[in-house]
Amino acid sequence: MQQLTGQDASFFYMETPRTPMHIGGIMIYDPSTTRTGKQGFKDILRAIEERLHLARTFRQKLVEVPFNMDHPYWIEDKDFDLEYHVRHIRLPEPGDWRQLCIQAARLHSRPLDLTRPLWEFTVVEGLDAIPGLPNGCYAIVSKVHHAGIDGVSGVDLIEAIHDLEPYPEKTRPAAGPWRGERHPNPLELIIRAQINTFTQPWRFAEVLARSVPALGRLGQGLARREFEATSLVPPRTRFNRVVSAHRVVESRQFDLQAVRAIKAHVDGATVNDVVLTICGGALRRYLEAKHELPDDPMVAMAPISVRSQDQKNAMGNQVSAMTVALGTHLANPLERLDAVHRSAAASKEMSNAVGAKLLTDYSQFIPSTTAALAARAYTQLGLGDQMNLPFNCVITNVPGPQVPLYCAGARLVTQHGLGPIYDGMGLIFPVFSYCGHINISITSCREMIPEPEFFAQCLQGSFDELKEACGVESAAEAS
Repeated sequence: MQQLTGQDASFFYMETPRTPMHIGGIMIYDPSTTRTGKQGFKDILRAIEERLHLARTFRQKLVEVPFNMDHPYWIEDKDFDLEYHVRHIRLPEPGDWRQLCIQAARLHSRPLDLTRPLWEFTVVEGLDAIPGLPNGCYAIVSKVHHAGIDGVSGVDLIEAIHDLEPYPEKTRPAAGPWRGERHPNPLELIIRAQINTFTQPWRFAEVLARSVPALGRLGQGLARREFEATSLVPPRTRFNRVVSAHRVVESRQFDLQAVRAIKAHVDGATVNDVVLTICGGALRRYLEAKHELPDDPMVAMAPISVRSQDQKNAMGNQVSAMTVALGTHLANPLERLDAVHRSAAASKEMSNAVGAKLLTDYSQFIPSTTAALAARAYTQLGLGDQMNLPFNCVITNVPGPQVPLYCAGARLVTQHGLGPIYDGMGLIFPVFSYCGHINISITSCREMIPEPEFFAQCLQGSFDELKEACGVESAAEAS
């Protein structure tokens, strides 16, 4: 058994029928690289089954502690059934991009079964009307609960089912035969909770001791004006109220080389700064069209991975966060990029001074009963319509490999992200890079973005105006 951390458990406590807390993606494959040129569903099942031992998330399920006396535990599910977790559907004709997004949104709207391992893959065929894809392509729409993975460990899960060539000679073998675990009885879980409660003051003292030098670094940095304390107050927008149970999904693909060329026009800017600027420009365009553009800049929360190399394949969340002003009040795209870069740099300096991981360690000491009750009260009382969160949206950027990947012999053509939304935060931008492209996706509530294809056009327009302002061409335009 392995216990969830406070941060992991928070995503479990936030789960409601309206706000399922899973993350995922749309991965599209070209089966022409398989031995037969076609892909069978059983071939996909077999390939995943051969790699189940490479990621612990696949066969572990949650066990709750009675009365929420402590955070839940992961155990190996002795009743694991692969065919329950891998499904198969087909789009009706013509099978275009919007149909795929609508189907992905429907799948993403449905909560996972919390009594089983918290993931699902749905193979979706019939994509022949999507421009730019070879005939015969299929997609895998993935869902994995956020209690089990963050963006980086999600990449580890994707790595588990992919190879660098269609048919590698060897796959890392399992250490031994897999066996499930018995379900712990309630008394055993209560005793464990009491032991954890007894030892918690010592663990808190250890974190507190590490806080002293961090606060010293923060004070010295402020005194020497190495950085300034920033106070970002997000304006209230249509994305910051109670969400419905219905989701919308969209995405646009951009040339990574062009993004890198754009960042060179602002000294010190990063690829992530350009991504944040594109999102800020899209929000400006969309809200301007709705006559709802706020005077103050919107604020994004950007997760920061604090996962060390030795934690690469570990389950759970190892993330902190920074907040960044998106420059939505600025019409000039280069001025917006400069403002985003300065805001992100200031936030990073503050996080580095305190220590990003230290900020997450304190979440371990929030009592599980308090955390669960607070999460439920926030939802049941509709506080998302009354309280302001410290950000308007989430933008999570996960760098991916720049070499082709293969699953069951089929080449991964592209991947687009799916993310969770919740009351008070109804818009997330999952960002993936892969093989020279960067995909910026959105997941939102249908009532907040009733026309997701228009929002995708705003993303494209924001990128195009940045390219034009910088005199940058995409690879396709240059050829």
